[in-house]
Amino acid sequence: MISDKMQKALNDQINAEIFSSYLYLSMAAYLESENWSGMAKWMQVQSGEEYGHAMKIFGYINEVDARVTLEAIQKPEFEWKSPAQVFEESHKHELYITDRINKLVDLAIQEKDYATNLFLNYFITEQVEEVATATQIVNKFKLIGDNKTSLFLLDRELGMRASK
Repeated sequence: MISDKMQKALNDQINAEIFSSYLYLSMAAYLESENWSGMAKWMQVQSGEEYGHAMKIFGYINEVDARVTLEAIQKPEFEWKSPAQVFEESHKHELYITDRINKLVDLAIQEKDYATNLFLNYFITEQVEEVATATQIVNKFKLIGDNKTSLFLLDRELGMRASK
């Protein structure tokens, strides 16, 4: 059994993960509207991963005989200046989610909730990967600049991303 405080924090994280999924889907829609179908596909895959994270927490809350409570999802942004800005915002968002996960771990330690702390280790590892990937893509955009040929190659590369 987890505390009410931990239950609320995990439910809040479900909301944050579903918002992440929604945000990445909005980014995909923007990229598709700008004819960057490879980048759009990358964001669609990312959206699916974020939804999967929400469902993983959903399952854990049920497994420990707590209660999932869902709240309204914030409306995501839908306009950006460029594909580079989309990925810069994605990187910022992953840093934000990492901070949230770290605070969940802090709470689990404070509450001496060893099971939840162990469960959250998956997300710690996942966020290292998420931030590293976003950083790598942002750095590629910086290298490319406004070179259209390189942007098309990056679009093709990102479009090859497959679901986990």
